[in-house]
Amino acid sequence: MSHWITVCAAPALADREHRVVDVEGVDVAVFNLGGEFYALEDVCTHDGAEIASGELDGDEIVCPRHGARFCVRTGAVKSAPAYEDIAAFAVRVEDGLVQVRDSRWD
Repeated sequence: MSHWITVCAAPALADREHRVVDVEGVDVAVFNLGGEFYALEDVCTHDGAEIASGELDGDEIVCPRHGARFCVRTGAVKSAPAYEDIAAFAVRVEDGLVQVRDSRWD
C-alpha cells in the first residue's frame, strides 16, 4: 500500500506553479491551478520526455518537445502526437501541507 508524500506547504506553491517530487520511484509533477492541486506523472506518453517544464495553457500542459497537450486535472490527452493519458495521482491538503500518493497498485 502506498503512503502520502509531502510536497510542500500549500502557500509555498503559488497559483500556476509546479513542483516535481519522487513518489516511490516515480517523478510526479504537482500543480496549483487556482488553489486546487493536481498531480501527474512527469512523463509525456508520446516519447517519454518530462512534461512539467511545458507551458500551462488554461488547465492544459503542453509538452515542451513535440506539443502534445494533456489536462492537468485528469491527465487526459488532448492532442496529438500523444494518444495515451498521463497517470494522475491522488492529492490532498492535510494540515496545510500538499501531499500526493501513488494509489495505482493498492
